[in-house]
Amino acid sequence: MPEMTSEVLEIAGKSLILQRPGIAASTLRAWDAADELLLDEALKRITAEQRVLVIDDTFGALTIGLGEFAPVSIADSASLALSLKANAARNKALQTPPEPHSWLNPPDGPFDLVVMRIPRHAEYLAWLLRWVNAQLSENGCVLAGGMIKHLPERSVDVFSAAVVTESVLPARKKARVVVCRQGKATLEGWPATWKGYEQEGLPARVEAMPAVFSRERLDIGTRELLPLVKPAVKTLNSGARVLDLACGNGVLGLTALACRDDIALTFSDVSSQAVASVEHNLKHCGYLERAQLLHSDGVPKESGKYQLIILNPPFHEGGVVGDHIALRLFKEAAEHLAADGRVLMVGNRHLGYHRTLKRYFRSVQQRAASPRFVVFEAAL
Repeated sequence: MPEMTSEVLEIAGKSLILQRPGIAASTLRAWDAADELLLDEALKRITAEQRVLVIDDTFGALTIGLGEFAPVSIADSASLALSLKANAARNKALQTPPEPHSWLNPPDGPFDLVVMRIPRHAEYLAWLLRWVNAQLSENGCVLAGGMIKHLPERSVDVFSAAVVTESVLPARKKARVVVCRQGKATLEGWPATWKGYEQEGLPARVEAMPAVFSRERLDIGTRELLPLVKPAVKTLNSGARVLDLACGNGVLGLTALACRDDIALTFSDVSSQAVASVEHNLKHCGYLERAQLLHSDGVPKESGKYQLIILNPPFHEGGVVGDHIALRLFKEAAEHLAADGRVLMVGNRHLGYHRTLKRYFRSVQQRAASPRFVVFEAAL
């Protein structure tokens, strides 16, 4: 389990102890000015009889801050469930929030007030607003907020195409909140829900939903790792277990399944839209019965051992860039690697993974490289 850092958020006369998993630096809080602005505005508008939905809360500030109104929470990231559980334990006087939904099990509307974080990517924002339109009550209100430096390009156009913008609140501490009403645009017939590309060796296009990294083209890191997947899979014994960790659209694991029909493949990602995308691709490729899907922030403890782990770790979490996610995934990969197993991973050259991998693996070998990326093979 990731380490937690905590600070106190003062909001509407309440003191909330909030925790952020996975980063040791105490200067990184579990909320930001956008959370504060959203909470302030929501508490001015909300009434006890209203049904409230929180979308993409990061570490629980919004869900717990509005806890007295029993909000329903949905997030793409599996890490919210861990944060809510930890924060509820630290704020015992407040109502414990229920398990958050994800895009694998979205809640049903209607909702009278929707409080949402504005994502960094325009197409995911466009998708969210169209989904919200179908869940909003007739006189419902949407409060959408984010840090100004993280708002996607063309966000004004995205809002105007999907919803009715009632007002844009004055910026505070470099955060912004947009107040919206229901628009006519919905996801039905919207062409941007699925985008993808053809990949050599696979029987169908690799497609993904808007929250998934590099959904329209094979990303350059995966391009360096992909040629090593087939040779590694061919050496496995029949029945071997393979994990595509931080799988994204699943192209690495799909390639492994295309090579062998006698291996067991597990796909795991923190993003529920990534997991839904892999399920979509498995169905189209005819591989669904041969795979397991996990919506998880890392490798669940009960997962057992794998003979091969494939990993292209993310190097950013929201606005924080670094190797903290990769280091945790390296540790979990080592804990779940069979004694005779190996990890194939790719990373940005400047992050120096050849050093950090040696904390967890006895053998670390460079297998491929480009000016920007390096591929390593690691073993216990």
